Formats: sequence, structure tokens, C-alpha cells
Amino acid sequence: MRVTLKLATSLDGRIATSSGESRWITGPAAREEVHRLRAIHQAVLVGVETAIADDPELTVRLPGFVGIQPARVVLDSRQRLPSNTRLVHEANRLDTVVVSTTDPNKRLTDAGVTVLKVGQQDGRPDLREALDALSDWLLWKITERLPTALPEYYEGFTPSLLIEGGGQVAASFLKSGLVDAIEWFRAPIVLGDEGRPAVGEFVLNRLADAPRFKRVAVHEVGDDLWERYERL
Repeated sequence: MRVTLKLATSLDGRIATSSGESRWITGPAAREEVHRLRAIHQAVLVGVETAIADDPELTVRLPGFVGIQPARVVLDSRQRLPSNTRLVHEANRLDTVVVSTTDPNKRLTDAGVTVLKVGQQDGRPDLREALDALSDWLLWKITERLPTALPEYYEGFTPSLLIEGGGQVAASFLKSGLVDAIEWFRAPIVLGDEGRPAVGEFVLNRLADAPRFKRVAVHEVGDDLWERYERL
């Protein structure tokens, strides 16, 4: 599975103020590009803390869009995702997946949520196992939607995942070496060291151990800057 990390930050790499205010750091042009990114990925992922705090839809909302909506995925070890969130409320209409380390919760499955149980690592879902399970599920969904398609048409197809937060999820995927690309939107504001970082804490003892990327493109989008990176 190809994994892309989307970041929308201040110039100093913050995604929210110290109080948690984050709407909207980037401008409307940058947010429109994010919807275009969602449209070309098979799934969009957030952590459960982001799902609870922001209550996102994680859908493509572009004028005239008639394509298939990406699956909305939540990393949620203990299946804490509340029933009154938009992700759960719309699960019967839009593909919604919870990746958990526990057996499927009837509260979620009855609402239409798919629960993928994976092993754990440090109390959180094992990310490599989670990507494998999600990739298999996405390929199954593709063939389910197009039952007449020849199986060989999908041979070698690699599903793509867009990660949208939060900081600890970004850190976990980066530290595990699972991020293939970064789409980084920077707004011309500074939030200071008390702002919430786009990438959570992870310990590196040597610079040689740091995840490394090559910048492949830079675009101006309204007042914001959009940088694109590929893993080295």
C-alpha cells in the first residue's frame, strides 16, 4: 500500500493553537487541493483522538464530484469512536473502517462500521499489519463493486492511503518507515512552541536514523505553500 502523509501547518510546523483551535490554518485554495488528494486515494486515515476532537467527514467535497468516496479509516485500539460522530452516523452510506486491537464491537458494526482486528505494538495497532489488512479489504471492496471485472485487471494494483492526522499518528507512521510521500501545506502564520506539533514525539539518537525525503515540487496555492516530498 502506498502511504501519503498530508500536513497542513503553520510556518513553524504547528497544526493547532495551544487550546486546540485549528480551523482554518490554511486557506480555501489549499483546502480544495486536499479534497483533490482525497479523490485520488482509496482511503483516508486519522487517529481516534482526531476523530473525536474534530468530528471530520473525511469526504471529497468538490463541485461536480461523482467518483467513489474514499474509505474513512480510524486507528482506534479500543473502539472508542463515539456513535454520534459523523464517521459513525454516515457509515451505512460511506465506507467506514475502524482498525482495532480488540474484537469487533457490536455498537459499531450495527451502525455499518467495518472493524479490522490486528495485532498490537506498544499498546497500539501494529501499523504494518494494519496496512496489510486495510489493503486486502480495499481490494475486496473494489472487486465487490465491479463483480464483472476480470481478476487480472487488478493484479499488481496497489491501493493508496492518505493520512490526515493527528500528530502522534504521523509520528508513528514516520518512525516505522511507512510513509512514502508527504503533501505539506504551510500557511504564512506562526503559532509558537505552545502550538500543537504536526508530528508527535519520537526519539532519535542519531541523525542517520531520521526519515529522509526529497522535495519534488513546490506550488503556491492562494497565500499558502504546498510542498511535495518523496521518500529517499
